[in-house]
Amino acid sequence: MTRAPHIVAKPGEQIHVLEVLGNAIVGGMENYVRNLIACLPAEEYKVSLLCPFESAFTKALRIEGRDVFIAPLRDDPPWRTIELICTLVRQHGVHLLHAHLMNAHTATAIAGKLTGTPTVATLHGMSLQPQEISVVRNTGSHTIVVCREAWSQAMAVGLAPDAVSLVPNGVDLSTYNPQSADPADFRRAINIGTDDFLIGFVGRLAWEKGPDKFLKAAEYILQRRPDIHFAMIGTGVMETELAEAAGRAGISAHFHMAGLWPQPNKAYPSLDMMLHTSRADAMPLAILEAMASGVPVVAIGVGGVPEIIETGETGILIGTSEWPGIVSEYAGDWEGVAQAALALIGQPKRLKDMSAKSVVRAQAYYDIRRSASATSQLFRQMLRPALEQARLHSVT
Repeated sequence: MTRAPHIVAKPGEQIHVLEVLGNAIVGGMENYVRNLIACLPAEEYKVSLLCPFESAFTKALRIEGRDVFIAPLRDDPPWRTIELICTLVRQHGVHLLHAHLMNAHTATAIAGKLTGTPTVATLHGMSLQPQEISVVRNTGSHTIVVCREAWSQAMAVGLAPDAVSLVPNGVDLSTYNPQSADPADFRRAINIGTDDFLIGFVGRLAWEKGPDKFLKAAEYILQRRPDIHFAMIGTGVMETELAEAAGRAGISAHFHMAGLWPQPNKAYPSLDMMLHTSRADAMPLAILEAMASGVPVVAIGVGGVPEIIETGETGILIGTSEWPGIVSEYAGDWEGVAQAALALIGQPKRLKDMSAKSVVRAQAYYDIRRSASATSQLFRQMLRPALEQARLHSVT
């Protein structure tokens, strides 16, 4: 079978990228995609998206003027989804495919192989799944990883170094900064005072994100400091379960379920501290957003988290129970998070120093414009061989 020729962007023509997303909730991966496409130069790129279902996320994309297509995405992809991607390539002049999550990567890489279209997959997790490795090897798709742990694994399993790029996540520093909101606004919304000490959790309320560990840490802290308040910002399948658990523990008056905050950048400046209790994470945007907003973070050091927090300077890292690979004066897992938070509550000057250093570190290393520029450079690099081949054919 002869592979279809790749569609090449003409000089001065926008590069048309089809972003294929394996989910369409309001989550870290989706925020990554929105941040990325917002920073790609509009005069150079046209971006369309394919998502597995309609949602508030797809509605927001359409309001922004993006073309959004819907098709089912599974780890064993339906042929009609592969067929749709191939059709979009041919009929809409797509020059490059960019996939997110394994289900999207699988379908997109097959379509890319069938149409001769360069394919990039960003792996948002802290480790590579066997199927993802197999897809890369069998289709030749390029892989972006967001943390060093995933990059090390990619090298260890024998993926070609020139087929894997490490591009850390970033945040919009004009949106996430200590001046993004009046700290009193969010506090009024959850009915606490401006002088109350407020500790936050920001993320999807799902098992892998560890919101139950945050609740346990809150209960531990409140047994010793009943004046502290906690805000859980986010929504998910565990929301009802967590609210009921807070009620059974008798901490509901100080444990505020804030739900999905429409503009999370408006909530961060109200927090005195954030606890990050994920069971698995690569480079969580919540930590980057908190740092950029001047919020010290106490975190369980899974995945790429130790690459973000400068422990003792911008926050504190705690080892996990399963892998106590982080040396700390505190216990492991959520108990250590609670103990470290208690210690910091009693050190206001240290918290203030951590806040200032967090902002400096975010500005130095985690500007979304830097991540978008690196991704754009990779896109152009992948398109260059096809462009050069087209030029040779035009000469001959």
